[in-house]
Amino acid sequence: MGGDCGYVIPEMEREEDLIAAAKHIARALESKKNLTDDAKKILADLGTRLSNISIKDEDVNEVEGITDIEKQLNVVQEKIMSWETDQSMIWDSGLDEAAQYLNAADEARKFVERLETLSSNDKDSGEKELLQRSHDILQIAMARLEEEFKHILLQNRQPFEPEHVSFRSSEEDTADFSSVISLGDDSVEESINRDSLSRNSEEFIIDLVHPEVISDLRCIANLMFISNYGHECSQAYISVRRDALDECLFILEMEKLSIEDVLKLEWGSLNSKIKRWVRAMKMFVRVYLASEKYLTEQIFGELGTVNLVYFAEASKGSILQLLNFGDAVSIGPHKPEKLFPILDMYEVLADLLPDIDSLYSDDAGFCVRTDCREVLRRLGDSVKTAFHEFQNAIATSVSLNPFPGGGIHHLTRYVMNYINTLTDYRETLNFLLRDDNGEDPVLLSPDMSPPAEEESRNGSRKDDSPMARHFRSVASILECNLDDKAKLYKDPSLQHIFLMNNVHYMTQKIKNSVLRHIFGDDWIRKHNWKFQQHAMNYERAAWSSVLALLRDEGNCNSDSVSKSLLKERFRNFNLAFEDVYRTQTAWIIPDQQLREDLQISTSVKVIQAYRTFVGRHSNHISDKHIKHSADDLESFLCDLFQGSQKSLQNLHRR
Repeated sequence: MGGDCGYVIPEMEREEDLIAAAKHIARALESKKNLTDDAKKILADLGTRLSNISIKDEDVNEVEGITDIEKQLNVVQEKIMSWETDQSMIWDSGLDEAAQYLNAADEARKFVERLETLSSNDKDSGEKELLQRSHDILQIAMARLEEEFKHILLQNRQPFEPEHVSFRSSEEDTADFSSVISLGDDSVEESINRDSLSRNSEEFIIDLVHPEVISDLRCIANLMFISNYGHECSQAYISVRRDALDECLFILEMEKLSIEDVLKLEWGSLNSKIKRWVRAMKMFVRVYLASEKYLTEQIFGELGTVNLVYFAEASKGSILQLLNFGDAVSIGPHKPEKLFPILDMYEVLADLLPDIDSLYSDDAGFCVRTDCREVLRRLGDSVKTAFHEFQNAIATSVSLNPFPGGGIHHLTRYVMNYINTLTDYRETLNFLLRDDNGEDPVLLSPDMSPPAEEESRNGSRKDDSPMARHFRSVASILECNLDDKAKLYKDPSLQHIFLMNNVHYMTQKIKNSVLRHIFGDDWIRKHNWKFQQHAMNYERAAWSSVLALLRDEGNCNSDSVSKSLLKERFRNFNLAFEDVYRTQTAWIIPDQQLREDLQISTSVKVIQAYRTFVGRHSNHISDKHIKHSADDLESFLCDLFQGSQKSLQNLHRR
């Protein structure tokens, strides 16, 4: 073979000289203290390659090869054993020491492979002894690398700080509806911010381990796997990362609770834990688990799909802990106040289902995917059960005493605020409350198309979605219950005030909210007429007997009416009016416009009749018998329905 110098040398001799020269250069460069880390890694890799060349089968004969291997094995053994008496960690001593140890461990692996192939069918005692020594040295090296692997993972963990992860998820994500609704406060109608986390999980990948050590971890993992110590490496990784995942849940304030523990919780405590669960699920799945899978791929990615197995093994305990909490909540009593928190749980889990499927896409993640769907199914069933319990609670709500003053009953406020808030979950409720047709709705996707509508008689559109039908049913159940509660009043006029107030409240709530599109204009018109009818029935029941005292009986004209009869009429009218005043000032109409409208309507009828009666008989009776002027009565009527009882005996208006 021709060379650049113009002479020919044997091929084997030239190759050996090149190897020797390269080794000499490598040793000379390694002695330099100012080499960069990259240069040191290159030299370590070069040393490994040169050692591999030096022990090829064609380079030595059988006798000389064994002798050479023994010499090299002694060198490797010395390097490996030198660290067995050292309590410090190799990777803490610098990159060059770590590289040298990796090279020595790799040499031990190659000796094992080489000796197993040399005269594999008929080894003498010397070969067997060398092979056993090689196995022992390799085992010691692998055990040390396993320790180093775990040490690097532990010492270079990055702190997980959920508050520094930027995405839209805050304390407002899950509102405590029950405490607001039970008070009947209108603030429950405020819109709830329930934005979900972005679908682009890559946007939220964080470094769980310092990036600078990833290449070292990958080198150790690769060497352990090709040395047939992959199981030890993977178990070390799974053990360390499983603890890290448990610590993440601790940071997210998710404690380990059994189903029995969850069922024993008081509602306030359970509600608080549910809100934390909703926030933790989004953070844990879309940020932490996504980052955990990415870390696994960085370290074990060169080994094929096994990284999916290690990710699943490390993380499934933590994700199943979260799912078990959801399962426990779904089992508990399905009280109406639990509907909103369970809806939040259902929606966040349904929203995360594609992420979980993607993270656990292989056979190792089958149990996680299955459990997730099962918990989602049970939460969906809990939503339906809690809603039906809500309907039953309305139907069976019994009052022993009439509601004071005929005002708006707590049940009316509760129900209307409840269903108004439920509109925030419209898509989910339409999905869960639809009729089953032999298929499993929980595992399908909610229909995002506009709700079904049908044409009403007047040409307007009527929402015929499952949620709309259930809401109209709830309103009907409420009205029936209010009718029963109205019967507790002995005074028929107060019955009408009570029903007028409550039907008017229902109508205004629907008219001035998104419920309008659910109930429809026909419903609103019908119930506008209803509360107006109750107002007219009130006037008839409350004032008919009073106004009858101001009518002239028969065909008698004013000249034929006796003064004694007129005096009696005025006296009886004054007593009747004062009785109405004393009673109905204690009654209440909370809505100012409704109160004023009824006061005006009543005033028109009463004052007109009074003026007419007084005008017709003013010449036949002295002023002292006319106790109140028409203006006085008009002023008195403005005191009605204020909820504070008054008496004309204590007033001196004239």
